[in-house]
Amino acid sequence: MTGGPATGGQVKFEELETGTEIGRREIAVTRADLVKYAGASGDFNPIHWNNDFAVSVELPGVIAHGMFTMGAAVQLVVDWIGDPGAVVDYQTRFTKPVPVSDTTGTGEPGALLEVVGTVGALDAEARTARVDLMVTNGGQRVLTKAQAVVRLA
Repeated sequence: MTGGPATGGQVKFEELETGTEIGRREIAVTRADLVKYAGASGDFNPIHWNNDFAVSVELPGVIAHGMFTMGAAVQLVVDWIGDPGAVVDYQTRFTKPVPVSDTTGTGEPGALLEVVGTVGALDAEARTARVDLMVTNGGQRVLTKAQAVVRLA
């Protein structure tokens, strides 16, 4: 069983099966997105906006904030479950940086995240589902063990 995200609390625990794909999406990331995120988060580390600085510390160039990447990925789960409060746990390991090219004025993204969510485990007693997220950029996995636990009514 595969399908796109359900919304508005339409997900029913009894209808879930381990291995079910909950959805997939591509997330375009631009340098402007990183500047906005820096302002919202207060993380103004120059590796997220200054290419020369990022290269000087042996990065491939400007990279996305780890928490930006993590937050963008879990949005798939939030949209599927229909209630951000239903997400009771979310964790991941960062494995590769997400380089974001300067594409200002081109209308093109500087990076493209691909996110696929799959039901990895079910707990009938707690009425929770663990959603495993595969998060890649250019075919490279950028998050591992990205798992969100949601509680269903």
